[in-house]
Amino acid sequence: MTDRKVALITGITGQDGSYLAELLIEKGYTVRTASLVLIILFVVYKNHFGQFLTKIFIFFSFFLSPSLNTLPIFHPLINQYHYYCYYYYEQVHGIVRRSSCFNTGRIDHLYRDRHDTGVKLFLHYGDLCDATNLIGIISSVKPTEIYNLGAMSHVKVSFDMPEYTADCDGVGVLRMLDAIRTAGLEKEVKFYQASTSELYGKVQEVPQSETTPFYPRSPYAVAKQYAFWILVNYREAYGMHLTNGILFNHESPRRGRTFVTRKITCAVARIKEGLDKTLYLGNLDAKRDWGHARDYVEGMWRMLQEDTPDDYVLATGETHTVREFVEKAFAHVGIIIKWKGEPGTVEEEGVDASDESRVLVKVDERYFRPTEVDLLLGNPTKAKEKLGWVSSTPFDELVKEMVLADHAMVKGTAPDCEKLHD
Repeated sequence: MTDRKVALITGITGQDGSYLAELLIEKGYTVRTASLVLIILFVVYKNHFGQFLTKIFIFFSFFLSPSLNTLPIFHPLINQYHYYCYYYYEQVHGIVRRSSCFNTGRIDHLYRDRHDTGVKLFLHYGDLCDATNLIGIISSVKPTEIYNLGAMSHVKVSFDMPEYTADCDGVGVLRMLDAIRTAGLEKEVKFYQASTSELYGKVQEVPQSETTPFYPRSPYAVAKQYAFWILVNYREAYGMHLTNGILFNHESPRRGRTFVTRKITCAVARIKEGLDKTLYLGNLDAKRDWGHARDYVEGMWRMLQEDTPDDYVLATGETHTVREFVEKAFAHVGIIIKWKGEPGTVEEEGVDASDESRVLVKVDERYFRPTEVDLLLGNPTKAKEKLGWVSSTPFDELVKEMVLADHAMVKGTAPDCEKLHD
């Protein structure tokens, strides 16, 4: 069963999780249903079969003519017995946290009811803070690949919720690793851990690579550092296939609106349509290495296709300021920003160059971090040489795509993937 491909994604409802689910489904991590020939045999002779032989028949049917399942007459039968073949599917599973409202907007286009045929995505309620729950999910799904993307991922908020951040982002990873071992799958599962460029914090060298020392500057980054090293420890102690992906900032129209890039593009769209007047930001001079999330999930997948686990940096190799992001975002809706006031202070503001009485950007000290990370710039050479991965979306194209998507959403011509529904 070396060709079996079953992926389990934590954080599947987020930006990265949704792109990764799309990628895996495109690559064939989908449900394979039974052969018509063996189903007919089962229907004709079902009264002579016990439950064990039924399972055997259904199992072998997954290797013969799976496309023949499309005949509606056989759908009830497939639905009734497909559970027996969970272990042999190529499929994608995701863990979602329980909520009174559905928060699956980013994956609604992928999800189908389990009672349908040809289901490609299965969702399970779970939480990285619940060890028993994780053990149950991993034991029943028996994944061959786990992508741990779930986290309390907002750096600024981690200062307000440090204990939860440590529990979820740090100890939560330990729970996942121990759940794999408890399920007896430590030699079967390849595990990807979503690490972060925030580990470098107060950077010790420029650019940052896999060998750059860490200097985390937030509870989020400290928790992620624990996760990084517990992965390395379990990899060396138990011979598990565990990989850290140190991903620099990656954005998209699916980014949460509380993150600075999406906050900017949403505000630009709303200001353009006259719904808002001013965008409030913190440190305009923070420099980040921004790429597209769609490119980065390809890198995640490539890491787990390697025979030997390792740690990799994914980055574009270029850096831009928040100020530059603001300027380019406004430019895409025909507005030129002119900066006034003392740079780097709360007195600085961005005005419309064609009407300087119109203040479009202000600095609010409430958005400053207690300990700032001034510069992040990644060196993705190792990923390029070993994985053949490169970031393919230029910075200008990324900004444009996000602005256009948010402008369409604000105008009501595109759906809002973050809108909750009962």
